[in-house]
Amino acid sequence: MKIMITGGAGFIGSALIRYIMNNRPEVEVVNVDKLTYAGDLSSIPYESESRYAFEKVDICDFDKLRSVFEKHEPDYVMHLAAESHVDRSIDGPLVFLETNIIGTYNMLQASREYLNKSNKDNFKFLHISTDEVYGDLEGTDDYFREDTPYAPSSPYSASKASSDHLVRAWGRTFNLPILITNCSNNYGPYQNPEKLIPVTILNCINNKPIPVYGDGKQIRDWLFVDDHVKGLLKVLEEGQVGNTYNIGGDNEVKNIDVVGEICSILDEVSPRQNESKYSDLITFVKDRPGHDVRYAIDFSKINKELGWKPEETFKTGMRKTVLWYLENQAWWKQKVSK
Repeated sequence: MKIMITGGAGFIGSALIRYIMNNRPEVEVVNVDKLTYAGDLSSIPYESESRYAFEKVDICDFDKLRSVFEKHEPDYVMHLAAESHVDRSIDGPLVFLETNIIGTYNMLQASREYLNKSNKDNFKFLHISTDEVYGDLEGTDDYFREDTPYAPSSPYSASKASSDHLVRAWGRTFNLPILITNCSNNYGPYQNPEKLIPVTILNCINNKPIPVYGDGKQIRDWLFVDDHVKGLLKVLEEGQVGNTYNIGGDNEVKNIDVVGEICSILDEVSPRQNESKYSDLITFVKDRPGHDVRYAIDFSKINKELGWKPEETFKTGMRKTVLWYLENQAWWKQKVSK
């Protein structure tokens, strides 16, 4: 089995590749990545292994994509390549439209062309998306389900919603065998230092203020990245073509409580020299424009149909994450120095 993974040098993509390389010896991986600021090959130590290949390619370059398909002849595509930071999408939306919409269009067209030429019987195109396409659950006790109407709030989530619609359209119109997953907020080792959890950990380590948007009461469902990648492989191999599967962590936590948990763990394992609490570093800042208040995922479909559920609780996953950042300072120091 050979899987082409776009965005494989990113946070989720690299976790997926590490899991496959460490646990699935029968699988070959083709990593297609542009290597933007968020891409990092140091998190994928498989250069010398015969069943791993890397192609530095921008998914907005259709001709190069076509060449990658022709060269490697993948059985499956797992499309993770995307611009994914909400704040960056507010400051500069265009690159999000280019990568997330046009790039996805290119991937669909290249896959369709390749499938028509190769006639691979079991080819599948799995598009990895986000729960942010569904919008905001403020004021309700409801959950995002696979049939929840889309109502994106940010340029990022609007671009991902657009890509989801393209994937469904190519499945219906051109009979491309597609699958879609929408996941909740991922966290874990190797996450780019711009995200909430690594920002909090690193600011604690460096005794810097910890920025918290608004009142910090925004609620997110947190999914440990290794649980996510196991769910993705379940969907790829066992999911029903044409279907969408929501992948959630069953961990609804307020942002301020996420920060508080990190501070508590660090108080225990790496106390501040002045004996004050890390929570003293919390600084409330002006809220993000259009900030959604609550996300929550109902993952009962993937649980009932494919037998997947998250293994990590919020507390166990967060402890693993904090300890990883403490033990791998060389990795994140080279990221923050760029």
